[in-house]
Amino acid sequence: MPLLVKLLLLGVIARRGLAQWVKPPTSLEEATGYAGIPVRYKEVPAGTCELDPDVKSYSGYADVGEDQHIFWWFFEARNQDPSEADLTVWINGGPGSSSMIGLFEELGPCGVDYFGEVYNNPYSWSNVSNMLFIDQPSQVGFSYSKPVSAYKSADGNIVALPDDTCPDYAPPGSCGTFAYPNITLTANSTTNAAPNFWKTLQGFMGAFPQYSRNGFHFATESYGGHYGPVFNAYLEKQNALNIPGAKKIQLESVLIGNGWFDPIVQYQAYYNFTVFPGNTYDYAPFNSSIEAMFYNNLYGPGNCVDRLNDCKATGRNEVCKNADNFCASVVQLIYDTVLGRSEYDVRELVPDPFPYSFYTDYLNTAEVQAAIGAFTNFSSNFAVGEAFDNTGDDGREMGTIEDIRYLLSKGVTVALFAGDADYNCNWLGNEAVAEAVAAPGFSKAGYVDLQTSDGVVHGQVKQAGKFSFTRIYESGHEVPFYQPLVSLEYFERVIKGLDVETGKRVVDETYATKGSKKSLYRQGNSTMQWDVVPANSTYDVINNKPGPPWGQSVLLKRSLESFPRRRVK
Repeated sequence: MPLLVKLLLLGVIARRGLAQWVKPPTSLEEATGYAGIPVRYKEVPAGTCELDPDVKSYSGYADVGEDQHIFWWFFEARNQDPSEADLTVWINGGPGSSSMIGLFEELGPCGVDYFGEVYNNPYSWSNVSNMLFIDQPSQVGFSYSKPVSAYKSADGNIVALPDDTCPDYAPPGSCGTFAYPNITLTANSTTNAAPNFWKTLQGFMGAFPQYSRNGFHFATESYGGHYGPVFNAYLEKQNALNIPGAKKIQLESVLIGNGWFDPIVQYQAYYNFTVFPGNTYDYAPFNSSIEAMFYNNLYGPGNCVDRLNDCKATGRNEVCKNADNFCASVVQLIYDTVLGRSEYDVRELVPDPFPYSFYTDYLNTAEVQAAIGAFTNFSSNFAVGEAFDNTGDDGREMGTIEDIRYLLSKGVTVALFAGDADYNCNWLGNEAVAEAVAAPGFSKAGYVDLQTSDGVVHGQVKQAGKFSFTRIYESGHEVPFYQPLVSLEYFERVIKGLDVETGKRVVDETYATKGSKKSLYRQGNSTMQWDVVPANSTYDVINNKPGPPWGQSVLLKRSLESFPRRRVK
């Protein structure tokens, strides 16, 4: 959604770090992947992210088309033979958000602390799977169409320069090498982005067949509610074409956290989350006048829902763009205008220091860029968001629900999950989408407590066969940051085909959870924050609230040895 694009891209653009002219790497190895996709790569030195010298990491580019160079960063599985481990791909959403967010803020092998130091994440998803993080489409993160000399303007735009000379009018430290921001050289819709994603996988799997021997899993969040169903339905259909030289990708599971699936359902969920029936933090943010305005802006004649239905009926780009921009500005943004609270964690006021974003400066150091073979500085320009906005992609359902049904019909496990403190892609909207999928037996299943190794109930799950929806308590938009232990155990259960509730039973079509029809637990507002949290604060993942400042507590040091620490989507 437009706000998601704007806020998340702003969050990804380096905040304090200085850009530099990036020298094109000369030491990349070359290979030809499946489907004839050229790949350039290098082994990443230990300590750049993964701290274990016995666990290998590679990064590079899949050259999926003319001026289409997709960056990826791969990590071997830690606790098993990586040649026998499954492969999981993680992509972030946006559209236009880098997957370095997932890597450094959520579930990768490392994070970067307040002091710019790399630390180990003991709850990395690479504990149980090979992990491949992909920056897509081109011009996102380290992916590029053409590297150009440019400066970053005060409002975040990338402005090209004729050469490597920094003009006096450029903001200090803003000049460097960036991806050329051109909407004609990137994807402009979810369906348009799918082919290059498939090509990237073909390239990587062909260059590294030793890591692609077993099952393939896909994980994502946020705009991944569009990407996940559409991209993976595309993969399945490509398999059926028996393309010479291409690998049939053995898709086994799709995981989507706090997804943006269906705008008609989920714009209404903003009202559900804030007004009726409300959220489970006992936080009613609006007075009666704002509530009335909210309702009218949604349901009044010619307003948000009507415009979204017009988009669905006509399919015209300008109608869908108009509908989404209207809904974002007069429905979704009421929250921001009135409250000054984070959309990604309603418990926090803005600026919200969580999850930690210190890695953006780290990735814009010459040493790290050389270590990973980068061709540009780390940034996300606005071209991708603008391209998707021009087609109204965000205001369309894109066939996501039907594609989930299609994946289930192919025997793929589909696991939807949502942190219940997120407003942006809130759990009530995600739950409504899960019910709309109408997976066999899901309407008769019930919610049960999620059982984890720490003995704490972190959420509830409703599952029928290979389809599930899980609500995670005390978690914002990026669930693995707020709830690292349950996220890892949840992930492992899904990719192994086990029940989400306990992880002890192999799931077949007869399996269904037995419990209440709705998840009724209310945690109340004990973790709500009423003052802005200092930027140097840590997050206490045990007590689910801000912790002490970085580096000032022995207890903190112990917790950081056991839990991830880092910052939005």
